[in-house]
Parts: sequence; structure tokens; C-alpha cells
Amino acid sequence: MDSALTQQYQFLARYNRWFNQRLYAVSGKLSEEDRRRDRGAFFGSIHRTLKHLVWADQVWLTRFAAQGVSFPPLNAQLLSFPCDSGAGTEPHPDWNSLSSQRERLDAAIEQWTLEMPADFPGLTMRYANRAGVQREHPAWQALTHFFNHQTHHRGQVTTLLSQAGADPGVTDLLALV
Repeated sequence: MDSALTQQYQFLARYNRWFNQRLYAVSGKLSEEDRRRDRGAFFGSIHRTLKHLVWADQVWLTRFAAQGVSFPPLNAQLLSFPCDSGAGTEPHPDWNSLSSQRERLDAAIEQWTLEMPADFPGLTMRYANRAGVQREHPAWQALTHFFNHQTHHRGQVTTLLSQAGADPGVTDLLALV
């Protein structure tokens, strides 16, 4: 597979970690009540939106790890909660637990993209979605979705933070360059 493609995912992993650090730093300054306040977003609150991202990232990392390619950074500790428990579960009920898991995930995602076999994006992924529907497509499509999904919901969090009177600053991808 083209090394530019794997470099793209490495860059997106760095951006992912950088953006998450900014969001969690600003969100961490809010009161628990402000983080959990329903502000009318898809997942309601800042906490629930960030929790959804942790949950979804673990679902996708579990799927990537199940493709028969060894990824040491995706160890059992990181992928320990049941992914089939649904997005509404509360595996990280408090801010410290959620923040700690986000840091561990971001470190693992970044390391994983650095160690990703060059041919992984071209492999065919096979898995069942949450509804049990069997899916099959190139891994690069799932990788692209993985990072795009994070960006989508982090954009929602920036709006929720703005509603709470907090500003994460510049979050554009090119600000990282």
C-alpha cells in the first residue's frame, strides 16, 4: 500500500490526540454540572458526547484488532469493556475515568498507526455492525471513517463548549502543522 496513505493516518492520529487534549483541558475546567448539562446536542452533553467517542473508538479498535493483524498497542487493557453493551452504557461514569481512558486510547491509536503494517489499509475488513449486519470493505474506508467520526463529534463538542462559555482555541488540522 502507498506509504503516503499510512503517513496520512499517522498524521490524523497525531491530530486526534492534539485536538482531544485541547477539548479535555477546556472541558476539565468546567464544573461537573456544566459538562453534564443537556445542551440539545445529539448526545445531549459534553460528557456524553466525549463518552460516545471513547466508546466508538474502542468499538473500531476492537474491529481493527480482529482482522488477524497483530497490533501490540491495542492490548486487552484498552479494549477491556464490552463493545456490544451499546453507546448508552456508562463504563466511565466520572470525568477522571473518562479523561484517563481518552489519554490511553489516544496514545494507543498514535502508536498503532506508527506500527500499522503497510498493507493493512488495503486489506478487506470483515465484521458485524451493532445490528448484526455483516460488513465487508477495504480497511482504508474504515480507517477514514474512524478519524472522520471523531472530527465530526469533536466539532459538536466545540459548539457545546462555546455554549458553556469556554473556548478550545484554534482546532483546525493545519494548526498542527
